[in-house]
Amino acid sequence: MIHLRHPILLAGAALTLFAIIGTTLVAVTHHTTAERIAANERQALLRHLHQIAPYTLIDNDLTQETRTLFNAEIFGQPETLVYLGRRKGEPVVAIYTPVVPDGYAGPIRLLVAVLYDGTLSGVRVLSHKETPGLGDKMELEKSNWILSFNGRSLDNPPEALWRVQRDGGLFDQFTGATITPRAIVKAVKKTLLYHRHHAADLFPPLSEEVTPASPPAAATVSPAAAATPEPNVALSPETQEPQESQASQHALDAESAAEERIPPGDLATETPSTQESQESQESDNDDDPQL
Repeated sequence: MIHLRHPILLAGAALTLFAIIGTTLVAVTHHTTAERIAANERQALLRHLHQIAPYTLIDNDLTQETRTLFNAEIFGQPETLVYLGRRKGEPVVAIYTPVVPDGYAGPIRLLVAVLYDGTLSGVRVLSHKETPGLGDKMELEKSNWILSFNGRSLDNPPEALWRVQRDGGLFDQFTGATITPRAIVKAVKKTLLYHRHHAADLFPPLSEEVTPASPPAAATVSPAAAATPEPNVALSPETQEPQESQASQHALDAESAAEERIPPGDLATETPSTQESQESQESDNDDDPQL
């Protein structure tokens, strides 16, 4: 028994050492290639995004303006990222990233670009596990089938025709494969229905996006300035004249008000100035030769 323990211990130590070495190599390889893989995935995503939302259509960075939606029933996953495209600040296109859960060989990740008015700008497949030569015809490199969505909407064709031809719809199915195109058509239709009812939520009007200006801050007065009395400033003639005009106007208003309060009987009383004026008129009449 003593002799058998040593080979077992040696074998266990050797296996442990190999496991440590293997794990270290995998970790180092992953660390050195993770950034490169992420960069390649980003370039591939941007290439697909700008195939269905070209630079001539938008002028913003799609990766910098996104929304996260939480509707697994519509998009086939708990969280769905949406890229928002604008031109001169105006909403142009929303690119959804739904997952088709009922593909023939597994989930299918899509990019569905919908213009603000509900028209499809394009559809692309990001990843899938469909059978090569049959279900993979949804790839643009394999066939033009995916381009049949361009320019379509819920009105073109009508909703009832958003099916493959075998189910009485408009869209072609693949030869020997119907499950894959049927699932993709269904997913694209769901995305269009969501966009019809929620486009305004994704793209709020510009007037709502403008941040209201904050009220002006109160002027800060230093203690020294507050303690300093204001100097007496002499008014210039130009400044005095408006004030004198205002005082004269007030006096005239007061006289008018006083005249309105004089009883009717008092109006018959003649003032000296009035008598002098009448006497002057009578003397003038006496001198007139025509009288």
